[in-house]
Amino acid sequence: MSKISPTHLFCLDEHRTFFEDVKKRFSDTSKYKVASFSSKDEFMKHLAGEKEHSYCKVAVLVLYEVKENGSIIENQTREIKKIDPKTGLILVYPVEIGEEIKKAVKFNIDAYIPRNSNSILRLHNIVKRLISKHNLEIFRKRRNRSLYILIAFLLLCAIVVLLAYLKLPEYF
Repeated sequence: MSKISPTHLFCLDEHRTFFEDVKKRFSDTSKYKVASFSSKDEFMKHLAGEKEHSYCKVAVLVLYEVKENGSIIENQTREIKKIDPKTGLILVYPVEIGEEIKKAVKFNIDAYIPRNSNSILRLHNIVKRLISKHNLEIFRKRRNRSLYILIAFLLLCAIVVLLAYLKLPEYF
């Protein structure tokens, strides 16, 4: 049985208040590796340093206020997707600016979560969904590879049987 690699959560939280709740919720170190960053530069540098693609990566961006109509968020999500397109992006925003965020940032975000009492539970459910999606992609690749090997083997067997029929027709 294959070993399940832990999911890496990268949380960009300027005030580090949301991160404490995330750390409590994802406390199982065998399943999750949680890292927090307070500046965008550290966050991007760490994401660029993570070159391995065999595990699921989730970036959680926590917003406290919207500046310049979401263009900063849009640029940051583009940079994250440029570094690794398979990274899941979750945006946690204040309830008051929900409609502005959804209108300003339309692409590259996997989930939007309003920051309230249920936000940690919603985050946990979305992370589980992203992990399932990542695992399905891995198993789909394995299934396709196995199917190609099976088809190649069947074609080889058919060619061998055809050659045997043509060379040795007395056995058929």
